[in-house]
Amino acid sequence: MKFISEKQASSILKVALATGADFAEIYLEDTTTNTTHLISNAIDNVSTNVKHGASIRILKDSQEVFGYVNTWDVKELKALAKNLRSGIKGDTKYEALPFKEQGERNIVNPVKLPHKVKNSYKASLVKSVNKLARKYSKKVSQVIVSLYDVESNVCIINSKGTFIKDLRCNVRLGLNVVAGTGHNMQTASDSIGGTCGYEVFDNYDLKEFATETSKSAVTMVDADEMVGGKMTVVVNNGFGGVLLHEACVHSLEATSVAKNASVFCGKLNQKIASDIVTAIDDGSRCNQWGSLNYDDEGTPTQKNVLIENGVLKTYLVDFRNSRVMNHPITGSSRRQDFTYSPTSRMTNTFFAPGKDKFEDIIKNTKYGLFAKKMGGGSVNPATGEFNFAVNEGYMIEDGKITKPVRGATLVGSGAEILKNIDMISDNLEFGHGMCGSLSGSIPTDVGQPTIRVQNITVGGRGKKQC
Repeated sequence: MKFISEKQASSILKVALATGADFAEIYLEDTTTNTTHLISNAIDNVSTNVKHGASIRILKDSQEVFGYVNTWDVKELKALAKNLRSGIKGDTKYEALPFKEQGERNIVNPVKLPHKVKNSYKASLVKSVNKLARKYSKKVSQVIVSLYDVESNVCIINSKGTFIKDLRCNVRLGLNVVAGTGHNMQTASDSIGGTCGYEVFDNYDLKEFATETSKSAVTMVDADEMVGGKMTVVVNNGFGGVLLHEACVHSLEATSVAKNASVFCGKLNQKIASDIVTAIDDGSRCNQWGSLNYDDEGTPTQKNVLIENGVLKTYLVDFRNSRVMNHPITGSSRRQDFTYSPTSRMTNTFFAPGKDKFEDIIKNTKYGLFAKKMGGGSVNPATGEFNFAVNEGYMIEDGKITKPVRGATLVGSGAEILKNIDMISDNLEFGHGMCGSLSGSIPTDVGQPTIRVQNITVGGRGKKQC
C-alpha cells in the first residue's frame, strides 16, 4: 500500500515541532473489518467496515496534544499539525531526525489474507460450527457463531527517525452456546483466534471445539449452586489466565503506575509473589492473538518478564510514560485505531509453566473449587481488588474432581493471589480476548498452566447443608 512519502512526512513533522515540541508522531491507518454472524440456524448479518485516516501526536516532555482526520491528504495533515502545535509552547526548537532503515520482522506473517477468502467459505465455516454445537445435546437451545477478520495497513512515523510500514491481520471465530429451558438457562463460550490469516483454522479440530463448548453449557444446567466460603481454588489453564491479566498486570501498566495509582507502585525488584511465580508479557510470539511486529509507536515487540521467581522485574511502559517514570520502553504501546492516542497495554500475558502435573494438583487438594472455565470480571488497579465469574466449576473432594457447581465467583486482590499460589502445572495454554482501556479495545491473549491458589474467597448462592 502506498503511504505518504518520507519527504512529505518530514514536512508535516517540521510543522508539528515548530512551537517547541520535542516529539511528533504521525500514525496512518487503512483497515477493513469483515463480520459474519449466525444465530438461530441462520446467518443474520454479514458486514464490512472500512477505517481510513491518520492521527498526529505532539509531546513536550510528558505534555501531549492529539488529533486525527479521516484522510491522508498532506495539506490536511499539515493543517492538523498546525492546529495541535498551538497547545505546545517552548523556546527550544527541535528538528526531526533522519529516518532510519528498519529491519523486516516476521512475528506476524499472515498467509491466507481475509480479502482473498471467499464469503462462501466464511458462511460454510460458521454453519458447520453451529451444526456441530447443536448436535451434542437436545438441551442446546441456542447457538451463536461470529466470525471476525481484520486486515490493517499502518504506517508509524515520528521525529526520532521512525518510518515503519506494517501489515496486520487478525482472525477470530467466537462460539456462544445456550442450554436449558425456562428459568434455568446456562451459557458457555469459547473462541479460536490468531494474529494471522485464515490458516489459523488449519490446526484446529472444529468438532472438538464445538462439542466441548456445548458440553460446558449443558453440564451447568443440572449443576448445584455454589456454596460460598474461603477455600483452595484450582484455576484451569488457558483462559484461566484472565485472573493474571485483570488482577495483576493491569496494575503493572504505566497507565496506572505513572499516575501512582497502582498497588505495585515503587515495588521494582521487590518480592510480590510466591517463589514459584514467573509472569510474562510477550508480544513477539509468532502469530499469537495479541502479537505484533511493532507496537503502535513503532517499537519492536519483545518478551517482558514482569515477575521472575516472585520478584517484580519491570512494568509495561510506552514512550510518553517512560518520561514520567524514568523507565525503559518495553514495546507495549497499543491503540484500537488511529482515533486513539496510544498507551501502555498488554499483548500475550501468561504465567510461565511450573513443574507440577495437573493430576498431582488435584490429588493433593483435600477440598476446594476447580474453576475449569473462567468468565469476565472487574478489577481496581489502584487496590488490585477483583471480582471474577467462574463459568464452569466443579468441587474437589478428597483429591478428586466431583460434582459440577454453578454461580461461583472469585473475590480478592491481585497482591494476595500472587503470594498464595502454591502449585503450578506444566500444561500452558492460551485463551483469546479483547481488552478495553484508555486506548480502546485491542486483541490480547491470556494464558497460564493450571495453578492452585490458597485462601480465595468464593461467592455463591448455594446454602450449606445442616
